[in-house]
Amino acid sequence: MKLISWNVNGLRACMGKGFVDFVQEADPDVICVQETKMQEGQADVPLEGYREYWCSADKKGYSGTLTLSKKEPLSVSKGVGIDEHDHEGRVVCCEYDDFFLVNVYTPNSQNELKRLDYRMKWEDDFRGYLKELETKKPVVVCGDMNVAHKEIDIKNPKTNRRNAGFTDEEREKMTVLQDAGFIDTFRYFHPDEEGVYSWWSYRFHAREKNAGWRIDYFLASKALEGRLKDAGIMTEVMGSDHCPVYLVLE
Repeated sequence: MKLISWNVNGLRACMGKGFVDFVQEADPDVICVQETKMQEGQADVPLEGYREYWCSADKKGYSGTLTLSKKEPLSVSKGVGIDEHDHEGRVVCCEYDDFFLVNVYTPNSQNELKRLDYRMKWEDDFRGYLKELETKKPVVVCGDMNVAHKEIDIKNPKTNRRNAGFTDEEREKMTVLQDAGFIDTFRYFHPDEEGVYSWWSYRFHAREKNAGWRIDYFLASKALEGRLKDAGIMTEVMGSDHCPVYLVLE
């Protein structure tokens, strides 16, 4: 089973830059999209054979997640069940026969870390939500999680130390999540690989210089370890300031 996740930074814009062609060529069983920046029905996604499961923000043109799946899930839910978090279109959960697939767009702590306190609350609540799912069956969680976990995951760790996405607090929450039983699948297959990122600023020719961050993930319950076959980052794919990441399950 091939799973792809991609923050498209505006689905309509990305469709104008080859999104549909990419999905048709890559042919994943499921593709999880973040930052759609649109409501369901605002645009046609011309992909035959895929069912669409949207979670849009109340605020138009903001955030938003979408899961496109060839197989019809057993159930689909949106949000984490906490009103404080469930107005920004950040979570779609699809239940399959033997695992849950959670598509997430984690809140950014923003300039001057003005949303860091909220982010900390989100992290704890989201981890609790995943662990509750895990009482029923294993979980795969993917998406833009807005944190570069280790220094190896960012080009310039020293100069970014207190920037959103690389604060000690955010990095520690990712450590806690993994310690709670979730495998970072990219690092599972590429434990020491450097210089592989999933997001680059549009400023300062960052992508040309590969001055990036690895902030897009596939995490999997430890119960799925024996089914992990491959995971990687598709750095050659353009169309957004992020590139797609993937996981292959047996």
